[in-house]
Amino acid sequence: MLLLLLFGMAFAWFLQKKLYQKNWQKNLKIQVSFQDSAIYEGEESTLKEVVVNDKLLPIPALELGISMSRNLEFDREAKANASITDQSYKRDVFSFLFHQQVTRTLPFQAKKRGFYEITGAHAVAYDLFFREGLYSDYPQQTQMYVYPRQVDTARIQMICRAVSGMVLSRNRLYEDPFEFSGIRDYRKEDPMNRINWKSSARMGDLMVNQFDATTSVEVTVLIDIEDANILREEAQVEESIRITSSLAARMVKNKMNLWVKSNAKDEETGEELRVHLAAGAGKTAELNRKLACVQLGGNLTGSAEFLHKEAEKELTGHTYVVVSKNRTDEVREALHLLSGAQNQVLWVIPYLPGEEVPSEQNRAYTAIGWEVKPWK
Repeated sequence: MLLLLLFGMAFAWFLQKKLYQKNWQKNLKIQVSFQDSAIYEGEESTLKEVVVNDKLLPIPALELGISMSRNLEFDREAKANASITDQSYKRDVFSFLFHQQVTRTLPFQAKKRGFYEITGAHAVAYDLFFREGLYSDYPQQTQMYVYPRQVDTARIQMICRAVSGMVLSRNRLYEDPFEFSGIRDYRKEDPMNRINWKSSARMGDLMVNQFDATTSVEVTVLIDIEDANILREEAQVEESIRITSSLAARMVKNKMNLWVKSNAKDEETGEELRVHLAAGAGKTAELNRKLACVQLGGNLTGSAEFLHKEAEKELTGHTYVVVSKNRTDEVREALHLLSGAQNQVLWVIPYLPGEEVPSEQNRAYTAIGWEVKPWK
């Protein structure tokens, strides 16, 4: 009798083993997706896992594994089932009856700009006796951009005002949205957002804000990401990218045409990055996507050579904003050359806390030091 019982158990185990080997993947659907297509550094988002077992055969245990960059940091609860090396490998265990769907969301925070994608998930299923794991890969296609973090509004306004001060003109050909110059009486063609309600109440009539103007509404931002020092200065380079993104958003929003050029490689074309943003056109998302994909290091045009190439175009009366941490004599010489033909040059110099504040005295260009402040 005992022998018969053991034989029956062995037969049942063998039968269910074959049943699971043949059928566990049938109507099993796994989808992993980022909630957002794009977020900024420091912002939070979620990763969604949807697993569907649409058949009569239950799955007592299904282990789902995915890997993604450790720059996307899971919260404390989700991190409990994750192992972190150069990648973050996440394991979740599901249990299914028949015709059942389970959805889980895993919160994470973006710690660094970049382009992130998940191209596959790995599933391990177990039969009723948990004796044998059944393995399979499930292709996935989900991606997300992490844009450069936007710097403090008050700090970027400092650069905007410096640019405005360089191009103010008595001719007042174009209103400068950064330079408030007073109030005047309301005219019927004035937009409502120009009305100064406090002054209107005080004067008893509608009054509107008026602004100074600039002789040029086109500015070129040159961002240099060369980092040739033995001790890498990645923090300053990353801050240069953030400054460029924030400045572009501010200037385009306020009706200024903008060129952004860099010695960084455009990942789509393989050429040096070039983006034109028309005034008010709202193309900052395109710029941010390209900046998110910028890879540091590699074979780049040197800082001075990059600036020399722009100077060789011999533009006249143009305004440049140069964002570069590199304070070499060759860079200074290139900036001097760039300022020829009545061009105006503003040099923004990122530096670390504790370093000597950059002090550049030169009639050919204006320099501003920018302290790289830590963030969490």
